[in-house]
Amino acid sequence: MYSISRLLVWLFRTRHCRGFGVQSPSDYSFIRYVVNEHYQYYAYSDLEREMPSLDKRTRKLGCLYFRIANFLQPSVVVDYVPSAPAYSRYIKAGCRKAMISDDIHNADHIDLLRITLSGDYAKTVDKAMDKATGSSVFVLEGIKRDRGTKAFWRKVRKDGRTGVTFDLYYAGVVFFDTSRYKQNYIVNF
Repeated sequence: MYSISRLLVWLFRTRHCRGFGVQSPSDYSFIRYVVNEHYQYYAYSDLEREMPSLDKRTRKLGCLYFRIANFLQPSVVVDYVPSAPAYSRYIKAGCRKAMISDDIHNADHIDLLRITLSGDYAKTVDKAMDKATGSSVFVLEGIKRDRGTKAFWRKVRKDGRTGVTFDLYYAGVVFFDTSRYKQNYIVNF
């Protein structure tokens, strides 16, 4: 079932492959070398041996979190409402210095947040946004799951605290550098 739905998503987003049409060099670089990087990183085989039973989507998202952590080198990571405990392991492999917690309330700032949009996610994300800095990155999983999450993703994109956003279908990536032109990129991930 994953293969069929993945194929349909890929076909509908084929014109958004590998950063085509993105004018900003930094946004193009993020799409090309973080989101859609196909290079086998040093830790992928170790993580696959450590967690052999992961399904394709979980492993694909785990590799994305690894690359984002490797790119960002965050010191404070909040992995809130983890749908798969493997994600924390991928993030830690991407940045060994990262202190990973599942408690938003005790963090004075958040460098990287990963949250699954389930439960009372709206209030949690709003509280987390108050702790974001200009270099923070949030990853919101499940932005296309239902009408409520789609509406919430639109609200996050329009929020004055957010900057550039990336719609990867399975997840949304939010940057908080408000000095840059606010834009949402649809990416075929």
